[in-house]
Amino acid sequence: MAIGRMTTPLPTAAPGDTQTPPLPADPAATAALARMRGHNPDADPLSRLPDVHPARIPRHIAIIMDGNGRWAGERGFPRQFGHLNGARSVRDTLEECARLGVEALTLYSFSIENWKRPKDEIDALMDLCIRYLDGEQEALVRHDVRLRVIGRREGLPPEVLGAIDRVTLATRGCKRITLCLAVNYGSRAEIVDAARSLCRDAAAGTLTPDEIDESALAARLYTADLPDPDLLIRTAGEMRLSNYLLWQLSYAELHIASEYWPDFGVPQLHRAIRDFAGRSRRFGDVHEAKPHA
Repeated sequence: MAIGRMTTPLPTAAPGDTQTPPLPADPAATAALARMRGHNPDADPLSRLPDVHPARIPRHIAIIMDGNGRWAGERGFPRQFGHLNGARSVRDTLEECARLGVEALTLYSFSIENWKRPKDEIDALMDLCIRYLDGEQEALVRHDVRLRVIGRREGLPPEVLGAIDRVTLATRGCKRITLCLAVNYGSRAEIVDAARSLCRDAAAGTLTPDEIDESALAARLYTADLPDPDLLIRTAGEMRLSNYLLWQLSYAELHIASEYWPDFGVPQLHRAIRDFAGRSRRFGDVHEAKPHA
């Protein structure tokens, strides 16, 4: 039987209980929760979203954080003020994803195309990146959050690269959830870089053309160590992929939120996951695919 939205909530931990809640009797829920708690013992989607079956919680959520500039402009502030306030939404969304047992959260932070923006806005974004990483390092380690940054390093200021490397190193052993920031990222560039890597191996004789298949190319992508996103959220009502994770999003479910990113919070995240949980994912088949276990 396909697993859909739950009509009867599964049992949750008692209020104030600091112990890991017991696994429910539902075998599919048991399997999903065991998978979640294998990397995050505190995962408790039953109390956070009791109307969504645990097997329907996305393993990997990708977000295009749109609308920071418009949010600031409508309030009479410069665009940089919107980016600064958007950082709060990053923190709230990351914390809630961890509570729900999500394995990875990937955020489109700065695209290759964003270099076309005014210099003062670019400078502010680079400064915000440094301040966010340095300011959040201790909290990321304390909350067992691993940082991954994807994108081309070429072109990024040395100070940004230094902050990325410091936090990546400090969190390399963390397991609760992976926060993946796409910085100086473009999906077409990523695919080109993967193709170049394959070509170099083929030229060196360590790989034949016949050995190049989808899995071989996927293994050369920046996200090779992460599952493909199950759910893409884009804020501000925009309906474009904007050169973001084009390969990885091939079978992702899309959710368009009307709110600007600084106004996106836990209720909006829950709404997106409920929307996702109600979808039928067939991956080209006539039958619905088995949910995560």
